[in-house]
Amino acid sequence: MNQELTHRLKEILNEYNSLGIVKQIDYQKFYLYSIITHSTAIEGSTVTEIENQLLFDEGISAKGRTIQEQMMNLDLKMAYEQSMILAHQHTNFSVEMLKGLSAIVMKNTGSIYNTAQGSFDASKGDLRLVGVTAGVGGRSYMNYMKVPSKLEEFCKNINIHRQHLLGNDDIIAKYLLSFEAHYQLVTIHPWVDGNGRMARLIMNHLQYELGLLPVKILKEDKAEYIQALVDSQEQESYEPFNSFMLKEHIQNLKKEIEEYIKTQAIDPIKTVPDPINVSSDPIKERLIDAIKQDNSLNYAEYGRLLGVSEATIKRRLSELKKTGIIIRKGSNKTGHWEIKQ
Repeated sequence: MNQELTHRLKEILNEYNSLGIVKQIDYQKFYLYSIITHSTAIEGSTVTEIENQLLFDEGISAKGRTIQEQMMNLDLKMAYEQSMILAHQHTNFSVEMLKGLSAIVMKNTGSIYNTAQGSFDASKGDLRLVGVTAGVGGRSYMNYMKVPSKLEEFCKNINIHRQHLLGNDDIIAKYLLSFEAHYQLVTIHPWVDGNGRMARLIMNHLQYELGLLPVKILKEDKAEYIQALVDSQEQESYEPFNSFMLKEHIQNLKKEIEEYIKTQAIDPIKTVPDPINVSSDPIKERLIDAIKQDNSLNYAEYGRLLGVSEATIKRRLSELKKTGIIIRKGSNKTGHWEIKQ
């Protein structure tokens, strides 16, 4: 394993924790929403983080997005919520546990398949009874007949390593276990669909259980992510995938630290602490995204959407207006905001 990467990850995690970013109000919720949005985006969803926030918190459908996309995001949110309960309870891995999570992931997008080997229902978490191929050139995954025993073996090995690491302070070993579980599940490919979402979910599940900050794979890095999986399969080594995941986590944490510091630097000194949410984007950037979605909301509505106070929204809008980023059209009651191009 690249010692430089592991050393850098430890350094940036220390910096991240010292800033107290995780302690910000609703941080974990928004971070989870971001993980879900990027995971489904890798599978083709075009729903944005702001749209998912409205969908999850307010039940507001995203304009111009298909029902299939929105159900994919809602199902994955429910699967993560169940996964976090199981992780908190330190539930042992089992084939039935994995099938149960897969059933939630595929609840509204899975189908029934009728094959020569029998019928199976993806929406129920059933293991595949057919061969599957994926990617350029139609790479074939293992024979479906091997899947049950391989999945049993996977669960047994993960449980052994989980138990050892639960009482261990080796952060790098914990991250590597989660990365390797991700890779192994993709390689086994237990289901006819949803394997990528499940592999990322199980990776994050282990990270939650082991007290780690979960890794987020950005949709912008999809090509590198897939190539890292292919390289590991071709080289029969975890090294390419582990290295990619370490770099991805370092890159994302570094970006969040920079954005957090920037947000704090532009915030005026206040006698009363301002409950600012910090997720993957500063408040101003999230507010701009919200205005792009709906430019007619009032302070309270934007506040509820972003999870901050009216005073915070009013101050940010004022700052954006002063810097010429947005302008107000019409009256305070009936007008709207416009973003200057």
